[in-house]
Amino acid sequence: MIRAREGNDLIVRLADGEDLLARLAEVAIDSGVIVGGIGMVRDARLGYWNGRAYEEHRLVEAAELLTMQGNFATSGEERVIHCHVTVAKRDGSVFGGHLLGATVANTAEIVIRVLEGIRLERRSQPSGGTALYPSVG
Repeated sequence: MIRAREGNDLIVRLADGEDLLARLAEVAIDSGVIVGGIGMVRDARLGYWNGRAYEEHRLVEAAELLTMQGNFATSGEERVIHCHVTVAKRDGSVFGGHLLGATVANTAEIVIRVLEGIRLERRSQPSGGTALYPSVG
């Protein structure tokens, strides 16, 4: 992982073969937003929330990472990354959803804004999912 930070702005570059979510977790941010991300991924697992659970869809072949946005929050003592992506296959067809996992193919370039003074917390909901509770402090 290559990274550079100036103030609250952080740029991360991941290399081929790296686990996208695991490497982002190593950045160790309690409160932040993923402003955007581009590059390529393979072995992508995308989720669709059906109101009770994520339906998982897999895309094994390499695909262009077109968009990536989400947030870093805490849930108790645990750090949580909630991220959605859009990817395009070689034929131009596009898929998207909640990022459950992916391996970087070639490169991934991600822009993150670290939030200072705003706390992002995830709390369990009756539906089984979690919701974001932002607060000042």
